[in-house]
Amino acid sequence: MTAHPYQAYKQNAVFTAGPAQLTLMLFDGALRHLSWAQEAMANRDAQRAHGALCRAQEIIAHLRNNLDGHYPISRQLDALYEFCLRRLVEANVRKDETAVQEVTELIGDLRGAWRDALVRAGGDSHGG
Repeated sequence: MTAHPYQAYKQNAVFTAGPAQLTLMLFDGALRHLSWAQEAMANRDAQRAHGALCRAQEIIAHLRNNLDGHYPISRQLDALYEFCLRRLVEANVRKDETAVQEVTELIGDLRGAWRDALVRAGGDSHGG
C-alpha cells in the first residue's frame, strides 16, 4: 500500500530532522493537540477532548523525559513540564478549558524561545 504523499513528506521530515528540529516538531505537535482539545471542549465532545489531551501529555512527557541534565536550565524545564502535565490531568478530569489555555500559552512561549534559539544558532530558518 502506498503512503499518502503528505504523510510520506511528514515522515521524511521527521527522519531527516536533527534533534533541535525534532524538539521544535514536538512543541508544534503538543500545541496542535492542545488546540484540538480546546475545540473539542468547546463542542462538548468529551471523548475527543480526552484523546487530544492524552496525546499532548504524551508529547510533553517525552520532552520532559529527554531533558539533558547537563544544562542548568533542565531543572527549571522539568518543573515547568511537570506543572503542565499536572494541569492537563486536571483539565481532562474537569474539562477545564482555562487549564488547557494556560498550558497552551506556556508551551507556546517555550516553542517560541526554542525557535529563536535555533535561528540564532543557524539551525533553522523555517518552522513558522
